[in-house]
Amino acid sequence: MTVLPDDGLSLAAEFPDATHEQWQRLVEGVLRKSGKEASGTAAEDALSTQLEDGLRTRPLYTAVPAATTAATAAPTPAEARPETGLPGFAPFVRGGRAAGNVASGWDVRQRLVHTDPARLNEAVLADLENGVTSLWITVGQGGIPVSGLARALDGVYLDLAPVALDAGAEYAEAAAELLRLYAERGVPAEAVHGSLGADPLGHEARTGEALDPAPALELARQNAAGRPGLRTFTVDALPYHEAGGSAAEELGLSLATGVAYLRALTEGGLSTEAAFGQLEFRYAATADQFLTIAKLRAARRLWARIAEASGAPEAGAQRQHAVTSPVMMTRRDPWVNMLRTTVACMAAGVGGADSVTVLPFDHELGLPDAFARRIARNTSTVLLEESHLARVIDPAGGSWYVEQLTDELAQAAWEFFQTVEKAGGQAAALRSGLVAERLAATWATRSKRLATRREPVTGVSEFPLLSEKLPAREPAPAAASGGLPRVRRDEAYEALRARSDAHLAATGARPRIFLAALGPAAAHTARATFAANLFQAGGIEAVHDPVSVDPETAGPAFAASGADGGMAVLCSSDALYEEQAAAVSSALRAAGATTVFLAGRPGTAEAAVDEYVFAGCDAVAVLSSVLDRMGVAR
Repeated sequence: MTVLPDDGLSLAAEFPDATHEQWQRLVEGVLRKSGKEASGTAAEDALSTQLEDGLRTRPLYTAVPAATTAATAAPTPAEARPETGLPGFAPFVRGGRAAGNVASGWDVRQRLVHTDPARLNEAVLADLENGVTSLWITVGQGGIPVSGLARALDGVYLDLAPVALDAGAEYAEAAAELLRLYAERGVPAEAVHGSLGADPLGHEARTGEALDPAPALELARQNAAGRPGLRTFTVDALPYHEAGGSAAEELGLSLATGVAYLRALTEGGLSTEAAFGQLEFRYAATADQFLTIAKLRAARRLWARIAEASGAPEAGAQRQHAVTSPVMMTRRDPWVNMLRTTVACMAAGVGGADSVTVLPFDHELGLPDAFARRIARNTSTVLLEESHLARVIDPAGGSWYVEQLTDELAQAAWEFFQTVEKAGGQAAALRSGLVAERLAATWATRSKRLATRREPVTGVSEFPLLSEKLPAREPAPAAASGGLPRVRRDEAYEALRARSDAHLAATGARPRIFLAALGPAAAHTARATFAANLFQAGGIEAVHDPVSVDPETAGPAFAASGADGGMAVLCSSDALYEEQAAAVSSALRAAGATTVFLAGRPGTAEAAVDEYVFAGCDAVAVLSSVLDRMGVAR
C-alpha cells in the first residue's frame, strides 16, 4: 500500500489527504482484533517480513523511506531516495538503453547442453526456428568438445544468431574455434555478437582451480579493436547463488569480479571505456519477483557507481543476462517448476534484463526433452507477445516498494563488496575462504527456514505426491565441481524421499505411519491433513483408515494399518485431546505402538503422548528421526 504525497494535485480535492499516522492507526485496529497490541511503527513492524541481508518488507510504503517517516523533520520526497535517472542514462537504474526492450523484447537465450554435437545441432536448429534469439552453449567439460562446435552450429546463420560460450577452463580454445567459424563463414566483424564467456574467477569459484587470464586479455584487445558486438568476459554470479548466497552477496561478488577484470583489462592496455564494453553480467532470477526486479535494478546502479568512480560514467550501462534460478528447481513434482520459472522470467523482464534464459522444468532430472525446451522458450514468447511485458520501459519504476527495496539491496551489496575489496579483492577472498564461509552461513540460516517449512516448497515440503511417476530423462553430463558447493532448496527433503524410494524398492511398500483421528471430520480434518502432508514430505505414507477412531477401535485400526516402527499420530481438536487422548494413546500402545505423536501445540495432553508435530517444527529433523526408528536405511 502507498500513501500519496501532498503535491497540490489531489485526485479528490473535497477529501483530506490521508496521513501516514492515519494508516498506522488502521493497522493498530486490525492488530487489536487479532489480540495484539502495538502502536505507531511497532504496528507496522508486526506486519513486516524479514528477508535475507537484513532487509525487511513492510506493509506500508510512502514517498519518504520507512526509516524517516516518523522523524519530526522528514525529508521531502525529492530528497527521500537516490536519483534513479532516465532509461539509458546514468545511473542506469531504469535500464541500460533508452528504449529498453520495447523494440524487440528481451533476447531469448536458450541454454544448450549435450556431449554429442549432432544431437546438439538438432536442438539448436529447432530452438532457433521456434523463437530463440541467441544460443548459450556449454563447451568442454559437461558439454560438446571444442572440435564439435562447428558441427553443433552447422546451418546456423551466425550473423543473425548471437552465441554465448560457457567453456570453463577451455575458454581460449573454444573462443578460437568460434572466431574461426565466423571467419570461415564470412561473417563481417560488425555483425559478430555474443560473448566468449571467459570467466577465470567464476571457474575458480566452481572448481577451486585458478585459470590464466592472459588469453582472455588478448581476446579482449582484439574484440575491442575490431568486433564491437562481441564481449570477452562473463561475470557469472551463478556460482555464488548456487552456493546458497543471498541477493546482496550475489551482487557484491559480481561487483568484485567485475572490478578485478576491469583492473586487468586497463593494465593490459585497454581504455576504461573499452574495458567496460568487454563485460557481460549473469544473474539468477528467482520466483521472488520483487527481489529479482530490485536485484537487477540495483546491479545496474552499483555498476554505474563503479563506472563513475573509474572516470567513465557513460560506459556504466551493465549488460545483463538473467537465468532462472537452479536453486529453486525441484526434482519432485517438476511440473511446478514451470510456475517458478514463469514468475522468474517475468521478474527478469520487468527488471530490465537484456537476455533471459528459462531453464527447462526437467532441469534437475537430466537432459531436457524437446517438450521441456519448447515450454522454456515459449515462456518468454508468451510474456512478450501476449502479456506485452516489454511494451513498457521499467514498469516497476516509481513503485515506492520497489524503489526502496532497490536502494536497500544496493546498500547491502555495496557493503559486502567493500568487505571483499578490503580482503584483497575477489581472487583473494575466494582463496582465503571468506566467500565460502559467508555463503555457507547464509545457506545454513536459509536451510533452517526450509527445514521448518517457513519457506515452503510446493510439491516437496508442501503437498507432496508419493504416487507420482517422475519423467524419465537421459542423464546430464557431469558439470564442473570441486570449488563452492551447489545447493538446492529441495535437497534435505530429497534425501528423505530417496530413503523412502529405496525402502519401496527393497520391500514393495513405503514406510507407514498411522493417523488416529479423533471425533468428527470437522474436529480432526485440519490437523490430520497437516500431519499427512508433513510425513509425506519425508516419503512416509500416512494411513488414515478408518476416518475416525475412539478408545475401542484405535487398537485394531493401528494393528491393521501396517505402521512401521510402532508409529502413530493423534489428530483432533484441543478439546477432544483433553477428553480422549489418554485413552486412545493407551489403546494404541496396547496394540503395539511405541511412539505416539500429537499434531498440535507442545504441552497438549502431555502425559498421553511422546512427541509433537506442529507448524514451525523442524520437519527435516522429525522425519529423519522417524525414518531411523522405522529402520529405513540411510
